Formats: sequence, structure tokens, C-alpha cells
Amino acid sequence: MSDTPPWLGHQPHEPRPDIDLSAIIGLSPPVSAEHASAEPDEAAPLRAAPEIDATVHPAPMPYPVPPVPAPLGPPVSGFVPAAPAAPLPPAGPALDQVAILRKARRAPVRGWRRAVHAVTAGLVNPGESPAEIEYQQLLERLRRPIRGDYRIAVLSLKGGVGKTTTTIGLGSTFASLRGDRVIAVDANPDLGTLAQRIPQQTASTVRDLLADTAVHRYSDVRAHTSQAPSRLEVLASERDPAAAEAFSEREYRGVVDILQRFYNVILTDCGTGMSADAMRGVLDTADALVLVSSPALDGARSAGSTLDWLAGHGYGHLIPHSVVVLSSSRPGSSTIDVDQLVQHFLTRCRAVHTIGFDDHLAEGADIDLELLSKSTRRSFVELAATVADDFANPPRRGTGG
Repeated sequence: MSDTPPWLGHQPHEPRPDIDLSAIIGLSPPVSAEHASAEPDEAAPLRAAPEIDATVHPAPMPYPVPPVPAPLGPPVSGFVPAAPAAPLPPAGPALDQVAILRKARRAPVRGWRRAVHAVTAGLVNPGESPAEIEYQQLLERLRRPIRGDYRIAVLSLKGGVGKTTTTIGLGSTFASLRGDRVIAVDANPDLGTLAQRIPQQTASTVRDLLADTAVHRYSDVRAHTSQAPSRLEVLASERDPAAAEAFSEREYRGVVDILQRFYNVILTDCGTGMSADAMRGVLDTADALVLVSSPALDGARSAGSTLDWLAGHGYGHLIPHSVVVLSSSRPGSSTIDVDQLVQHFLTRCRAVHTIGFDDHLAEGADIDLELLSKSTRRSFVELAATVADDFANPPRRGTGG
């Protein structure tokens, strides 16, 4: 008995039948030549094609292909400069340069424009008149900021031309229309009357301020000054003629050193004596000069002599920045051609202003801006605006001879 399993035994080789691929894929088999003439019933039986699922399935969405960056160019040895960037589109105007909001008109304050605005209950607003717009521009100039303090010396060689009234009028205009502190100092050694032109609140003088060793705050200085309704403060001069004459340059500088810590605008009402000891301290520490004259021949000659004295004593640098005030102390028109007088001083000074006669100023009593005529008050506003045009310039104090 053979040990070989029956399935491994020798079996006769039988040819494998050909696989009908056409039956698998559902196609008719090719017809051979020998079967071409056979009868239909003798043909090979056809196999049934497999059932095909006719349900249409959606094709899967393709994955997004990341963009391929552009080649930077063939690698080359050495430095390759970067390609210039494309120019940016021009930027539009900034928001502060574009009129986004329609500006509201300011309500008129006088004249027929105010009447129309009041009658229509504000529905009709004619706006400000050209005169009111011009006045607002003056106020903008007058209110220029000051870094530190600004010192103005008001002087004249001739008495009785309105030097003290100009000091009070200019200082009161600054004090009433600005938000900072303004003070006027009486440096007239000949019993100055500056403190007599405002309500007197204290008997203290410049000497009392210098003798006070407890000045640390503004309130300590305020105890030595009198204040006008306009908020202008005045520091009176010494009332004893002997002591006033001895008011020296060193003492004046000591007073200014105290005041400059608490005040932004310091006006000094100088005496008529240019050779006085305190006058050198006034001119050395001044940023600007206001030269007061009358619109008369003798007053104009005195003003010209003052300019000549300044030029001959090392203060010529103050002349081109000085302002001349032609103050009328008498009513009526002058026989002098004021226009020619103005042109004469403009050849040497920065500006010339005229202040007409005013009944309130001629009284010699306390000066109240509310009691001045409209033209006089407007003249002081114009003078203050001209002086304030120099606020932005660097100080000139101490540059003289």
C-alpha cells in the first residue's frame, strides 16, 4: 500500500478550460469560424451577466492644493539685490483734514444779525459779522501761550503823556482776556501813581515784598498786591520820596525774581528818568518795550530821544521789537499829521498804535475796562494782540550792554 496521499498521487494532465472573460464583464463572446455556421440552438449557452449597482455616488471633493510660491530666481553667487517693492497707492487725506462735520455758526452778539437770530428763535442764524470775526482773530493772537514769563517795560521821557494809563489799560486787557496771572510793578522813583488807578487793597509796597522772608506760594505774594476788577494785580512803589529815590537796580531784580515764579506777564511802569539806578535793571530784564508818546511835536521828539538814548547805551536790540503808543490826553483832533508820525516811528519800531481820548481815562481815578468807550477798549485789544505776537520768540533779556 502506497504511503502517498491520494491527492498527491499521479493524476492524468487535463487541459484547463479557457476562462470566458466576456461572460465576466457581461459582453458577448467572440464567434469563431467553426461556430459561425452553427444553428442558434447549438450555440454555447450564454451566462447571465452580474448585476451592476446603478446608484450614482457623488465623487469626493478634491483636497485644496496650496499655492506654489513663485520662484525667487536662479541661485546666483554673491549678493542679489531685492526686487523693488510695488509702489503703494496714495493715502487718502487724514480725518483731521476732511470736513466731516458741518461747522455750526456762532450766534451773533450784536447788530441786526442778533435781532434776526432772536426773532426767529435761532432758526435763522446770519452768523458773525466780519467785524466780529476780526475781533475773534485778535483774541486768538492775544491768548498765545507763554513759556515762563514775559516782561514788558512801559516808558517815556516826558510825563503826562499817558504812560501809567497805558500800563493799566494794557495790563487789564491781558488779565481780563487771558487765563494766566498778570501783574504791573510801579518802578517810578518819583512817587508813582500806578497803585492809585485801581482799588487799593493793601498798603504794602515793593520794599515790603522784599523784606518778607516767608514768600513760598502765590498767596504770600498776593498779600502785597492790589487787584483790579479785570484781575490785574499791582505792586505799589515806595511812598516815601527819600526811600523811593534809593530804589536800586539790585532791589528791582530781587522783586522780578520773586514775581517771575508766580506770574506770566509782568509789566513795569518806569519813571521818566532814564539814568535812574533801577532803570538799568528794568531794561536788562525786559523782553519788550512799549514807548508812550503824545500825538504832538514835543511828545514825538521826546520819544525819538528815548530811542536814541537806548541805542547809545547798549539797548539797541530792543528798538526793532518795541511798540510805540500815541496816546491822546486831550479831546479833539491834533494839528499834527498822525499818519506821517506813524510812518516816522515805523522806520525804527515794530508797530505803532494810537489810543484816542477817553473821558474815563482822563478822570485820573480807578480805571475800569467796562467804563471805557468801545473804540478805546478796541484800541487796547489791538495793542495787546500786537505785543502778544512776540510771545513765541526767545527772550531778549540780559543781551544788552
